[in-house]
Amino acid sequence: MDPIGDELLEVVVAELGYRERPGQHTKFGEWYSTAVVRDPQYRTAPWCDMFIAWAADKADVADYVGRFAWTPSHARWFETNGAWSAEPEPGALVFFDWSGGDDIKGVDHVGIVERVDGGTIHTIEANVDRVWLKRKVRDQEKVVGYGLPRKVRENKENLARSAVEDGAAPAGRPVEVRPADTASLTLSDAGGALPVLLEPAPLTVLACLVLGWTFLVARWRPRPAPAGRHRRSGRRRAGAERRQDLID
Repeated sequence: MDPIGDELLEVVVAELGYRERPGQHTKFGEWYSTAVVRDPQYRTAPWCDMFIAWAADKADVADYVGRFAWTPSHARWFETNGAWSAEPEPGALVFFDWSGGDDIKGVDHVGIVERVDGGTIHTIEANVDRVWLKRKVRDQEKVVGYGLPRKVRENKENLARSAVEDGAAPAGRPVEVRPADTASLTLSDAGGALPVLLEPAPLTVLACLVLGWTFLVARWRPRPAPAGRHRRSGRRRAGAERRQDLID
C-alpha cells in the first residue's frame, strides 16, 4: 500500500464505531461547516464524504484526497486529476451508485478501501446503516469507480518536475532592483549581473533636471510680431521714398 493510503487508514480505523448524535449532528459535519465552508447547514448534512475530508486533513494528505461533501464533485475531482480508476486498491476511495449506474453524476456514497479480496472489497464507510461509521464488505456491482490519492500526488509531482525542466521556474538569481533612493537599475541572471543600464544618481537631482527642461521647453515659443508693426514700417518706408523722389 502507498504511504498516503496507510496514513489515511490509520486515522480512519481509529474512528470505527462512531455514531452520529441526535438531529444528525456529527463532529465531522461540525468541523466541515467551520473549517472548510463556514456554512452551518453542513453540521447536519450527510457525512460520508465530510468524514473522509476530516480524516485526510488530520492525516495531512488533503491535497491528494480532497475536501468534499458532495460525492459526485469528489469523484469528478479525481477524474480531472487523472486519478480515476476501475480497479480497486487499498487506500483508494470507492464511489457507489445504489441504482447500479456507471456515471459519475449518479454517485450516491463514498468509502475507503481497506483491502481487496478477489471481486470483493472490504471498506470503511461513514453514515452507513443510518448512523454508523463501520466496516463493510461489498461486491463491485454498485461501484462507479475508484479515486486514487497516490495517483493525484504522482501527477502533481510530474507537473512540477516538467515545469522546472521546461524553464517555467527560472534558475539563477532573480531580477534585482536597487533601493528607491537611487535611479540605478541592475539586471542579473544565472551568470551574474548584466551591464548597468543607468548610473546611480539621486532621484531628486534627476527629477529637477527633467522638470527644469520640461519647463523651459514649455515656455519657449517664438513671439509673434506686434500687430500693425509691418504696416507702420511700410508707411515710414513709403514717406522716405517720396522725400527721396523730391530730392532727386
